[in-house]
Amino acid sequence: MNARRVLILVSLASAVLLAACGGGSSASTGSQAAASSSASASSATTTSSTTAGTSTTSSTPGKTQPGPEGIPLEQGPDLAPAGTTSQGATVDGVQCAPIEQLAYHIHAHLQVYISGQPRALPAAIGMVGPVAEQTPYGPFYGAQQCYYWLHTHASDGIIHIESPSARVYTLGNFFDEWNQPLSGTQVAGDKGKVTAFVNDKPWTKSPRDIPLVPHESIQLDVGTPIVAPHEISFAGTNL
Repeated sequence: MNARRVLILVSLASAVLLAACGGGSSASTGSQAAASSSASASSATTTSSTTAGTSTTSSTPGKTQPGPEGIPLEQGPDLAPAGTTSQGATVDGVQCAPIEQLAYHIHAHLQVYISGQPRALPAAIGMVGPVAEQTPYGPFYGAQQCYYWLHTHASDGIIHIESPSARVYTLGNFFDEWNQPLSGTQVAGDKGKVTAFVNDKPWTKSPRDIPLVPHESIQLDVGTPIVAPHEISFAGTNL
């Protein structure tokens, strides 16, 4: 575990204690990786083409410096508020526990585009009583009351899957726990045809059925244009 990770976790634990809560552990979170020369704050370079009547946008998304987990923070307004998370009730067999469950611990990444524009997956989805620790790399959240087995610590699109036993969870489980709609025609509050990609390849089934597996890159496009898929690199992180 590197020094930055220790600093973030110790600081967050202190913040939770100061909030006088029965908080959970943040020991499962990824570390902040050093910003690489490839990370850039430049705007996206975009070209458009039309194939079979569908507009497709090929882009190199604008990047920020890596966030608290070493993954660039997502751009655009939040897809939906994190606060719609269920408040402790079991959802799809997923429970909310006072500490994070580390027996089965993996990470996947979700990026959503609405009409070709990026939307951010907010931090603190799947947390009841979230509390933020401000770090040099952006806010990093822990829970004062409980953590669902599927949750987010930062607004970098990383979904933490932390379960007491090995199980294949789905993107539908994550959205159900978040109390947000997900179907072939809707993502959270945005409606339109949903085009899904998993690890750069088209996903032809319901987006609800996308399995959450280690180091998976998921992209959902609502409407058009459709942004060319691109995998997120986990290199240089502890995720």
